[in-house]
Amino acid sequence: MKYKYLTRLADKYEIVLGSRSPRRLKLLKETGIHFKQIIPNLEEDQLPGEPPYEFAERLARDKALEISQQLTDRQLVIGCDTIVVLQNRVLGKPADQDEAFNILSSLAGKSHIVCTALALADRSGILTSGYELTSVIFNSVTPRQIKDYIASGEPMDKAGSYGIQGMGAFLVDSIEGNLDTVIGFPRELLECLAKRVLERQ
Repeated sequence: MKYKYLTRLADKYEIVLGSRSPRRLKLLKETGIHFKQIIPNLEEDQLPGEPPYEFAERLARDKALEISQQLTDRQLVIGCDTIVVLQNRVLGKPADQDEAFNILSSLAGKSHIVCTALALADRSGILTSGYELTSVIFNSVTPRQIKDYIASGEPMDKAGSYGIQGMGAFLVDSIEGNLDTVIGFPRELLECLAKRVLERQ
């Protein structure tokens, strides 16, 4: 069984996905476990001087903690956060089409890092957390290609202004690492975190 620790964890707890993302929902469904979904309501602001990867992990933990207050004794929540990092600068979700154009133009022809963090929590608080990194290399795309992509609407709710699993696939030349991380839900990391929780019980 590919996700044996996650499956064992789901036998002990009702798993809650703490995210509104349909992409994360799809990836977690593919593991075969039963779960429910609760959408967090949290400001996603980077603290002054906060390193990018620590920022992503803190947000995942904060989202899990926020939802943990709604849990019963036999529930466990997965908090998630994904950021795009170019030269140590976090590129978040675009506020408007102009910002999406600027973000995608800055990524064109370059390599950047996608960091997805996960955190597991129950009613008592955070149980464990971690993050995974994947390097993404963009094609050299034209301003017209970028504008046409933005017109589709796909970039507007995504970190870094693109979705690798959708129409934005044309932007990407190659990746070094796990595709799940770029989509926003690294299941191998989740399996490792599930093992960690089980070993501590």
